[in-house]
Formats: sequence, C-alpha cells, structure tokens
Amino acid sequence: MAVSFLGRGFALTRRNLLKVPKRHGYIVLLPEIGEESSEKNPLLKDDNLPEFNTLTIEKCTAAIGKQTVDFEEKMKSLEKIVETTKEIDVFNDWLHPIEDVYLPLETTWGIAKTLYFSNQSLMPTKCYVGIHERATRAAASKFGSAPLFKACKEALDNKDMKWTHSQRRVLTKYVLEGTLNGLQLESKELEKYMDDLRYIMSKIKEYKPKYESSTAVYSMTIHNKQVVEDFPEDCLKSIAMDPRQPYTGPWTINLKPYILQPFMEYCPDRELRAKVWDADVTRCSNYQERSVQASVTLEELRAKRIEQAKRLGFKNYAEMSMETKMAGTLENLYNTMEILRNTAFSAQKQEIANLTEFAKERDFNDVIRVWDIAFWGRKQRHMHNCDENKWRDYFPLPTVLSGLFEHIETLFNVKIVENKKADIWHKDVRFFDIFDLNGSGAAPIANFYLDPYARGTEKFRKEQNSGWVSTIKSKSKIGNSTPLIALIFNFPPPMGDKPSLLSFRDVQVLFQKFGHALQHLLTTVEYSDIAGLSFVEWDAVFICDFFMENWLYETSMLQKISEHYETKQPLPEEAIESIKRMRLHLAGYKLCKELYLSHLDLELHSSEIFWVAMMKRLWPKYFVLPLEKRDVHVCNFEAIWSGNWAAAYFSKVWSEMIAADLYTAFQEVKSDVSQQKELGARFRDTFLSLGGSYPAAEVFRKFRGRDPSPQALLDNLGLTRAAKETK
Repeated sequence: MAVSFLGRGFALTRRNLLKVPKRHGYIVLLPEIGEESSEKNPLLKDDNLPEFNTLTIEKCTAAIGKQTVDFEEKMKSLEKIVETTKEIDVFNDWLHPIEDVYLPLETTWGIAKTLYFSNQSLMPTKCYVGIHERATRAAASKFGSAPLFKACKEALDNKDMKWTHSQRRVLTKYVLEGTLNGLQLESKELEKYMDDLRYIMSKIKEYKPKYESSTAVYSMTIHNKQVVEDFPEDCLKSIAMDPRQPYTGPWTINLKPYILQPFMEYCPDRELRAKVWDADVTRCSNYQERSVQASVTLEELRAKRIEQAKRLGFKNYAEMSMETKMAGTLENLYNTMEILRNTAFSAQKQEIANLTEFAKERDFNDVIRVWDIAFWGRKQRHMHNCDENKWRDYFPLPTVLSGLFEHIETLFNVKIVENKKADIWHKDVRFFDIFDLNGSGAAPIANFYLDPYARGTEKFRKEQNSGWVSTIKSKSKIGNSTPLIALIFNFPPPMGDKPSLLSFRDVQVLFQKFGHALQHLLTTVEYSDIAGLSFVEWDAVFICDFFMENWLYETSMLQKISEHYETKQPLPEEAIESIKRMRLHLAGYKLCKELYLSHLDLELHSSEIFWVAMMKRLWPKYFVLPLEKRDVHVCNFEAIWSGNWAAAYFSKVWSEMIAADLYTAFQEVKSDVSQQKELGARFRDTFLSLGGSYPAAEVFRKFRGRDPSPQALLDNLGLTRAAKETK
C-alpha cells in the first residue's frame, strides 16, 4: 500500500496511536493562543484547547468534512501554481501552506480518535471509521502529489540551496514517501503500480472481515464454578454473563485477546484449554467454513506485495520495508536476530525442562504442549511469589503517578502541573501542563489529558492490559502549535475510599505509554512532519516505551512508586525481588516466540514459497516444543495481513533491544546522581527532542557514541546467564 507502507507517512503515521501503541504545587497557566484558533477549527475554544464539553459526532463529522475538502483543494491549487510558475520557494510557497492547512485536520482527527478510545457511546466505531477513512484519504494526498514530489526532489538535489538540517530532513521525507508511492515511475509503470495498490487494498478488505467473523463466531459457555475459581475478579467481570455478579456465572469465553490470554493462564481444565487454543490457531484456515477461509487470500496478498516492491526496483517487499527501518538492511536484521535467537533458544531448552518437571511434581502425567505453557507458567511464577496481582495493594494509582512524574521531572528537568480549567469528556479525566525548567518561558511547552479508569464497554479495549496514546496536536512553528495528547487506560476504578489499585502489568503499561508520550511532548523540532514520532523509523518507535519500562526493575524506582494504600508500608523486599524474577520467567521462550513471528513475517514477504512449508521449516529453529498438526497460525497473523505491520513485525523486538542498550548507560553510572542527570539531559536532547529530524541510528550514536548491540537485551532478560548455565 502506498499510503500505508510509507507509511507512516500518514495512514500509518505514528500519530495513529500505537498500542501497545505515544509519550507527567499548583500553577495554572493557560497556553498562549496561536494561529490555529477556533476560527480555523470549530472544535477548539478560544484558549486553543478542544471544547470537549459540547462535542458531538455531528460536530466532528462536519469539521472533518470541511477540513478534508479544504486540504484537498489547497493541494490542487498549489499544484496549479507550480505548473504555471517557474521559480517556486518549496517551503514558503508550498510546504508551509500545506502544514498550516493540515494542522486543523490533524486536530479534529485526533479529537475524534480520543473520543473513540475513551467514549464509545459518544464516538461509536462506525462513526469513527468514517472520520478516519476520510481523514486518511485527504492526508495521503500530501505524499501522492507528483508535482510536489518533483519539486521536493529537485530542491533536495540542488547543491546550491542552503537548507537547514530540518528542512533537508523534511524534503527527504517527502522524497522517500513519494518514491515508495511510485511517483518516480513513468506513467505506464505508475498506472500498473497503482493497480497493484488497489489490488492489495482489495485483498486486505477481503481478509479483514474473514478474520473478524472467524474471531467473533467462536464462543464457549462455562457453567462449572471450579473452572473459574482461580480467575482474577476483573477477568471474571469480563466473561460473566452478568458482570455485576462475576462469581455467579455462567461465563462466556471468546477469542478476544483480553479474554483469551487470562483464560489460557487460569483455566485448570486441560481439555478446555486445548479446545480454545485450537479455535484460536485455526481461525481463517481451511479447518473453518469456506466463508472465512483466508489461505488463498493471504497468498494472493503477499505475492502482490512482492510484485509491487519489484516494480520499484527492490528484490522483494521485505527489502523495500527496510527503507523505513532503523535496522537498515535485511542482512543486518537477520544477523542481529540470530544472535538473540541463539542465546534465547539455549535458555528456552532449560525453561521447558524445568516447567515440565514442575508440572509433573504436581501430578501432571503427560508431555507439555503449547496450550499448557501459559497455565503451568503462571503456576510456576506463583510458586516463586511472582504474582503480578498479589501486590496490587502496594500500587495505588496516585502513588504510582506521583513517583512516575517525579522521575520524569528529575531526569528530564521539566515540571508537570495539573490544570483544572480545561474541558474534559468525563469527570475522571485530568489535564496537565508540562513546563520546561531549562527555558525561561512562562507558558507550558506541552499538555496532556489522562483518562485512567475502565468504564465497562464505554472504552475501546483490545488486549488484557491496554493503553492508548492519541495525538491531538503536533508541534509546529508554522501553525504556532504545541504538542497535545491524550493518554487513555483501563485501570480499575476507585471503589469508595479505596483508590485504583494497579497490578504490576498495569504499572508496566503506564510507564510504557508515558515513555511513548514523552517523545511527542518534549520534541523541539519545529516542522510537524518530522516532530515527535513523525518520520521516526517503524522499528524505533517503541524505544522510549521500553526505555521507561526498564526503570521498573530498579529497587529505588519500585520504592518510589509504591506504598500500601492503607498502612502506608513500603513494598516488601520479597515483592521487589519477585518482580525482578518475574521479568526473567520464560524469557527465552517469549523472546523466541517474538523472533519466530518476526522471521516468519519477513520470509512471507521475501519468498514465494508456500506458507505451510515455510512455517514447518522455521518452527523448530525457534521452539523446543513441536509444531502441532492443526496449528495454522499464519492464517490469523492479522498484524501483517491487515494490521499495517507487514515485513515490520520485528519492530517491537528491535525497539526493546535498542531501549535495553540505552538504559544500560544509566545502569553504568547509577551510583552517581550527577552523571544520571547528565545522561537524562542527553537522552532528552536526543531521543525525546530530535523526533524524526535525524535517522534513529544517528540519534542512537549521538547518545551512546557507538552502534547498538543486542547484548544488553540478553543481559536484561537474564538470558546470557541462563544460556551459560545450560551449557
């Protein structure tokens, strides 16, 4: 897909919300009113913030309708000017006007997205999809304009032009995106390329309903209370026929991730686990009824993607994907993955042996199968006091937030202050200003909303522990715009005098999403096209997420963000140690699983071999357990078939690896407070400030002084030591 592959260009731009997804006294200072006033956007108040108190679907739809038309007409008018004018100043005459007219559209799109994730009654899926698709089509025209592509390419190639570094980077983005959209092709070839794209889109549209139907059709009802007696209460509420009586039953199991995952962990009935596992891995396969079978569709889709890449001069789609990745080349990526796999696989052998022994000591008299891993893995963790729900009483949300904000403020020299004058879409939502303590300005440099609590079906939910970062405004000097985002979570709400109590997994999600948000909020780049997470390579976009999460395994951090909500006692030492161990549990197996899916994705998009043979060949390289006969998980690998991550699934592992290397720099000087602050300032000046204004590999070298190494990730997960012990 031109727009989607490029990506991020727009349809997939980082602004789109990343799961798991963007980047915390009392002073009240309202943001300065910029040019993007309510005259430009009817959804904004005079203080330039969204008017959430009076927002409706109709207002959002009307605004996006007008703004998309305005944007498309602006693009057409600029193209006509270029065709009739010999000398064009590509920035003042073209790129600046485009940014100025695009920003209101981005804001309305972001407001609609925020409501979609946080209030499904106010912004139902069908309504948001309409807004999203309309905005996507309009935004795509930025990188689908042949005259603009030509102008940017000529400007970039002109050695006499003295562009600033940021300007050169903006031009580079437009040229890369245009190239990957086929704009450098001759007319006949371009026509064929556009046919490729239309075919690919048709196959994605063909696959998506098959996947959704195959997922939705499965349901299993449980009447036996013994099956669910160990399930956590929040899980029981999700599966109970009557959520108000979670312990009464009956309970319904489906294949939604936030139900499937805890079911596989807590269900003691092995036959039921095997049934649900089978339903999961056979989705969209030939084991299902013909209407949802997708094997032929996905073969046609991957073949056309490879053909599309070849038309642009690449060997295959995976090679084309590397154009927008920090990894750089497939060779470098495969070499790095093999280093990780080699150590992780050695550790996995011992992990599975230990798990088997553990299960047999508890009267399990069979061979461990794939559907047993989650259940016995949880049991094994609990035996070592590694129960992420056990320590909830020590993680009240106010305490966790206070510790997180203090850490961010200390490390990056900012101040986070609540502002109670902003409109909000629910009484639980809070609004914050961020002030830069490095500067002299009195106005906040960025703002964010925080919507922390679950609200039944009102909020969008996908995985068991989900959080969302929705970009409402990007930083832009042209539009006089400062960053504004919404952080949306599904944490347990307070009950009476009891505050919201977080599981450790909740705490992980909170830290990850704030890491993601910081990269958007603290950017200093002045063009929105390269500010924050815009034009950051796909495999670098989660670096700050994992960087922030890494701090959670430091004793000092766990002490800072925890205390018993009633007794105010500190988190026990045994809890701190168990949390550290929890990270290491089955780490080899989990890493191998991610590496396997990453390798599978890359081969599916670089080879024309039928996927069944490919799957059977790769599986034993990554797993100790054999591939089950009915396991055809390729058919429901939704992330790469319709979820925008084709030939990019490895991005999460790559980001985690880079984050581990960056965090190691702080570990090396953790006893020296002044050096920690110095590193914090350098991290802010590089990864949080520079956005997409430099390639991620160059940003890494600015911080670390060398190229990245996979060793830090292996050390963080305890795999280096585990592999040595195995040998």
